[in-house]
Amino acid sequence: MGDFVIKNGDQIQITIDPPALVPQLLPPVALIGSSTNLLIAGSAACLEGDELPPSIQTPLQYMAPPYTTPGMGTLQIVLSPDNLTTKTPNGKSMLLKGGTFKAIFNVQAPAMMPTPAGPQPDPMMVKQGTAQFITTNTTVMAS
Repeated sequence: MGDFVIKNGDQIQITIDPPALVPQLLPPVALIGSSTNLLIAGSAACLEGDELPPSIQTPLQYMAPPYTTPGMGTLQIVLSPDNLTTKTPNGKSMLLKGGTFKAIFNVQAPAMMPTPAGPQPDPMMVKQGTAQFITTNTTVMAS
């Protein structure tokens, strides 16, 4: 069975498991399609590599109460096989709606908890989460 191809302007919704809070990930983030030869309703299809939009490729601020002084970290997306087509002639797979997949937030500078004895760092350097694609494409499918 096929699934809907993700296109430019569709979104990725990323949820990092509580108590971690990454403000830039609260609303869904728009994807930027890079296909040059497949358009869906006038928009470029998204290829493997487009799942992490430029706006969230840079280090992101996070908090994880009681660690309320923000820290920084980077996001990693791990797609599931049902989120990708077989490789296209250009060597990349197209992104498919599929099911949820893994999101990993790697802490670079831990959030801190203020204490009378001085700030205490968040000990969790890797935060797990999930992600899913949100598409407005209801016509073009691939398997």
